[in-house]
Amino acid sequence: MRYQNDSTFWGRPTEPNAAALPVWKRTVDLACCAVALPVLGFATLFAAIIVRIFSPGPVFFRQERIGYRGRPFMLYKFRTMHTGASTTSHQSHFTQLMRSNTPMQKLDAKGDTRLIPGGWLLRALGLDELPQIINVLRGEMSIVGPRPCIAYEFEHYTDHQRMRLNSVPGLTGLWQVSGKNRTTFDEMINFDIHYGETKSLGLDLWIISRTIPALIVQFLDTRRNRKTASVPAAGATQPAIVKATTMPVRLEFSEQQVRG
Repeated sequence: MRYQNDSTFWGRPTEPNAAALPVWKRTVDLACCAVALPVLGFATLFAAIIVRIFSPGPVFFRQERIGYRGRPFMLYKFRTMHTGASTTSHQSHFTQLMRSNTPMQKLDAKGDTRLIPGGWLLRALGLDELPQIINVLRGEMSIVGPRPCIAYEFEHYTDHQRMRLNSVPGLTGLWQVSGKNRTTFDEMINFDIHYGETKSLGLDLWIISRTIPALIVQFLDTRRNRKTASVPAAGATQPAIVKATTMPVRLEFSEQQVRG
């Protein structure tokens, strides 16, 4: 893939991230990181407890993402899914969102079976993203900017959609505080491109001030959607409850079957 092996992006030399981060923006990033580091410490302890109880394995999750002007980097998150979880369902979901241009609800809202118990809560509150403070300190991300996409998402972008990568990716952004899961794919693209063309200190501070209220709305939406998904549709036939009269049957599933 070109973005991995070529030093240019659409025929233009890629600039170091520092060139895309004005002094005022880098100053805001470092100040926010200093404030967020204690929160990251508590969140790490909370995530470690959840992972230790429900899903043995690493607390942190690393994934290649596509950043500023197509440059790949390793993004850090708290792990909220079972180890080895398949990405097939997410790829299909993303393709459907691009084609249908429907509101960009996450699979979490439908009860994604790949999530560990409590994982949806970390994701709905945005706590799983806190380790990206490391990416911000390294200059790979900023506090405010478009969310970095996954490689297979990038491959489906048109030239116009790739313009959203003209800004350093961020933890929060104009799209996130403007509806996020209630907006369509095209609206996300337009929000991100608009931010890249109009970013300023005032706009960044406004976005940061709106982030916590947006996370509260996201949490409430996710909880409501999960409850709706768990309630059978009106008129649906309920499965019959059959009491076993023979010897107990032991059910065993392979790891791949459970996660598929």
